[in-house]
Amino acid sequence: MVLPSDAARPGKVESGTPAVGFSQALNQALKSVSATQLQATEMQRQVQLGNPTVSLEETMVTMQKAQIGFQATLQVRNRLVQAYTDIMNMTV
Repeated sequence: MVLPSDAARPGKVESGTPAVGFSQALNQALKSVSATQLQATEMQRQVQLGNPTVSLEETMVTMQKAQIGFQATLQVRNRLVQAYTDIMNMTV
């Protein structure tokens, strides 16, 4: 019987690489989406106030990035809820 090496085992982290759990990765992604939305809102406000240092093009791109990030987060949430529902409906 051949056993896999330590590096090939699932859950094994190489030395020097920080281990990031799922909840930490999800929390970091949510914070990133929130920061992008706040930045888009602030840029939109600056354009409305007539700030010459903020261009309409940059604002539109930032707003699109925020919308795409939100939609991706929403899809991940929907998939997680569906996976949870599927697991709860499994017979043991």
